[in-house]
Amino acid sequence: MFIISAPSGSGKTTLVRELFSLVPGLEFSISYTTRAPRGSEQNGRDYFFVSPAEFERMLAAGAFLEHACVFGNYYGTAWSFLEDARRRGRDLVLDIDVQGAAQVRERLPEAVSIFIVPPDRDTLAWRLKSRGEDRPEVIAQRLGDASREIAAYNRYGYVIINDRLDESVEKLEAVVLSERARARGLALEPRWAALAETCRQQNAAARLAPVLRSFGLTAEETGRGETRS
Repeated sequence: MFIISAPSGSGKTTLVRELFSLVPGLEFSISYTTRAPRGSEQNGRDYFFVSPAEFERMLAAGAFLEHACVFGNYYGTAWSFLEDARRRGRDLVLDIDVQGAAQVRERLPEAVSIFIVPPDRDTLAWRLKSRGEDRPEVIAQRLGDASREIAAYNRYGYVIINDRLDESVEKLEAVVLSERARARGLALEPRWAALAETCRQQNAAARLAPVLRSFGLTAEETGRGETRS
């Protein structure tokens, strides 16, 4: 299982889409939510949009691997996606926030966790504004959320700074291929293994320092964060 988290607007959706076009044998887990669709979002493609009553029924039945209630809306990942992926011999990719990722790591410590960060706060603000999906006050809230989420980067095994799309895609591919090879006892081309190593959280501290500073964070302030987009 691969957990991929990022602040809203960091380019995670694009990276995951590119990953699926490059690496076979992956399965994407679609979250359930009680919030309304945004923009061009479609039921069954972006989320499963359900009523609060239906979500609570599933929760009572133990259907969720992880779940949270954020800003009055429920979000959750169903166990069934993991079970179906295992039956088909595929690796499951979860696109979830830091709060959900913490629950998954607690229940499945073998999961591989990857955190995507923007190159700096100004770039993230520009990306959020360019999407044209949110009001100024919502963008301000998302930037505040981003600071809290980025503060939790050191809970993840890997960190990728998404400053150049082509390089970020290659790094994400390297991490997935490296962890897959390790888990299955397979040989891996040295360049992929070396690239994946550069993304390990403990090896990315120097590159992350200016990113943290742009969000008003220091290394001593990391280890928290619990928002959901």
